[in-house]
Amino acid sequence: MLFTISYCITLCAKLPGVNLASQPSISSTRLTRLEIRHLATIDRLELDLPAGFVAFTGETGAGKSIIVDALGLLLGGRSNNDLIRSGEHELLVTAFWDEDSASRRLTDAGRSTARLDGEVVSLRELGERVTERLTIHWQHSAHSLLSAANQRQLLDAQVDIQVGGVAAQYTASYRQYTAARERLEQLRAAEQQRVRALDLLRFQVKELAEADLQEGEEEPLQQDLKRLSNVEAIAQGAAHALQLLSEGEMTALGLMGEAIRALNIPARYDDTAEQLQSELQNALDSVQAVANELAQLAEDRAPDPEELGRLEERLTLINRLQSKYGATVADVLAFQVQAGEELAALEGDEQDADTLQQEVRVLEQSARTAALALRTARQKVAPILAEQLLDVIRELGMPHARLSFELRPGDKLGPHGLDDPRLLFSANPGEDLSDLALAASGGELSRVMLAISTVLGAATPSVVFDEVDAGIGGAAALAVAAQLAALARGKQVLVVTHLAQIAARADWHYKVEKLIEGGRTVSRVRLLAPEERLQEIARMLSGNTSEAALSHAQELLSAAAAGSKRKKKSAGGK
Repeated sequence: MLFTISYCITLCAKLPGVNLASQPSISSTRLTRLEIRHLATIDRLELDLPAGFVAFTGETGAGKSIIVDALGLLLGGRSNNDLIRSGEHELLVTAFWDEDSASRRLTDAGRSTARLDGEVVSLRELGERVTERLTIHWQHSAHSLLSAANQRQLLDAQVDIQVGGVAAQYTASYRQYTAARERLEQLRAAEQQRVRALDLLRFQVKELAEADLQEGEEEPLQQDLKRLSNVEAIAQGAAHALQLLSEGEMTALGLMGEAIRALNIPARYDDTAEQLQSELQNALDSVQAVANELAQLAEDRAPDPEELGRLEERLTLINRLQSKYGATVADVLAFQVQAGEELAALEGDEQDADTLQQEVRVLEQSARTAALALRTARQKVAPILAEQLLDVIRELGMPHARLSFELRPGDKLGPHGLDDPRLLFSANPGEDLSDLALAASGGELSRVMLAISTVLGAATPSVVFDEVDAGIGGAAALAVAAQLAALARGKQVLVVTHLAQIAARADWHYKVEKLIEGGRTVSRVRLLAPEERLQEIARMLSGNTSEAALSHAQELLSAAAAGSKRKKKSAGGK
């Protein structure tokens, strides 16, 4: 999983300017705790994370970057079953920001479950929430700077911030122009096909309009048809029931009347008898009402042929339309709306082809005007951004570095304007500026990336660097360490590093160790005490803990502490 410069670019869009001091964080809440279950060589890890500059070190292969991989899963990074610890069926990563939490569970069946504060959400929602609080710069992220597209996005993000969304305005204008142009081309290239489509749509819309279907009408029609088709059986049954109720020698109504009269005397002396007599009378009234309705049903001996024909014809029409346009009346009505919209669009095209051609010319001119405005804005912002990046790059041990954005002009409108912005670079005096891909070594590229991260990528309260110090050492390593320490004064900075100079400058130093427990390899993470930290710095410097290595490590720690004090005093004075 490689997270590219696009993270940095995304964050730039949220900043009011490029000065680090002016960049408000989206949230003041830093990452406070990370819990990992069954990820690679980590069986179980519960890690409380402090504020400030936090370094993670360890032997090669100890699993330092697993922590970064875990956080990457919370950003919505792609995953595979290889991440799950051997012998386990799932992994779980949970991060906490005070009372808030985010987690992601992966199973060996390939399922992924994301949660925010315990509630299941989509992977996109998880990534969006975590991205507001956490930025990761991966070990190979610097290589994304070699992409011309990323270099352009880097510049245009600042253009939109400083010159009122000019790049976004051009993008919208260009899309309108190309959409109209493509529509005109489609009209010209597919005239016959369009005519056939018009004929079919007109027939369909006319047929459905004449049918005048109503949602929900089918069921009542079927019920009426069923009733009319069986009207004789209904009448016979009703007549028989009526005879039993009121027309025979011994009827239900007669018997109920006798029962009511039999209770006349008991009702005078007993409340229960009186109540029962009343209830019988109510029942008699209900049965009499039923008998009256049965009498009406019994008179209907033959169906109305006209009504029956109307119902059958209507249902046949509905069935025919359903076989053509949808399984239900609701589906047919939805098709009718869609067909009407498509017909209106095609008829509009038919009537307005000439108008559309004129519209394309107007939109092209509008896009060209927007492109010229974008060119002007790029010319204004590019040297400012380059100078701000250079200030940091020179602090990172490249005092003779030069950097600029070249705007290679063109005449043809493209998705990104009339220019092709490229980042040019030179690290040494006497060398001409050239494409960053040709001019920068791996270590220099890492420092350029760190400069971009410092200037543009610190909008989140927590920033993670995964061995972005690759390829540097000596004085450059000290400069990178100082820059990270400066960034950590306003952010939580988590750094996976192999450089003693950087680890020595951290406020907190964790060691990642690979151990054998119960016959299995496990990675453990622990906060180092001062003496342990001295030994780890010595190991990082010399590969051993000899007296000379320990002395060198102590010098480095003392120098780092003194540098931190000077920076704090300087910051306080300002």
